[in-house]
Amino acid sequence: MTTGTLLAGGAIVGLQAFLSGCKPTAAVAEELFTPEDVAFLDEVSDTIYPATGSTPGAKDAGVGEFMKTIVTDCYEESDQGIFKAGMADIRDRCKAGFGKSFMEISPDQRLELLTAIDGEARAHSESGSDGPEHYFNMMKQLTDWGYFTSQRGATEALRYVEIPGYYQGCIPYTEGERAWAL
Repeated sequence: MTTGTLLAGGAIVGLQAFLSGCKPTAAVAEELFTPEDVAFLDEVSDTIYPATGSTPGAKDAGVGEFMKTIVTDCYEESDQGIFKAGMADIRDRCKAGFGKSFMEISPDQRLELLTAIDGEARAHSESGSDGPEHYFNMMKQLTDWGYFTSQRGATEALRYVEIPGYYQGCIPYTEGERAWAL
């Protein structure tokens, strides 16, 4: 598994390939993800970061397309398989649990399902297993990365300073305020 370290010491699957600029052909991207898959990833990411009255959601920031690009261009084939199998698992569990597709269930049902899967992913991470990364951890990492590095996420969800004029090492933070994006 190709990993790199980013943000708070977390490992991001595919980061090394991203940094080295590896890119498969456009035909591979179209074979790996359909437009329906991208819409599905938008909804999964939007469940993680939904729109609020003051901030856009992950779908508004185009995180589904970002996920498609990173998984296609930067993940090794084995990690792509884990990611795609995870998408199938969410779809299957949704059908089994709610009798509908993920796209048809309510936001509350989506949250319920993804919260249960997140618990499994946490248990997998805490087990210390040397096995592959849990697919939902991959999805969350890509959602964080895609959302907070998008123009909308960085400028509307975070307090963005385009060109800081000086270094301020300690900035007071009041609970409830948006975090800084420099």
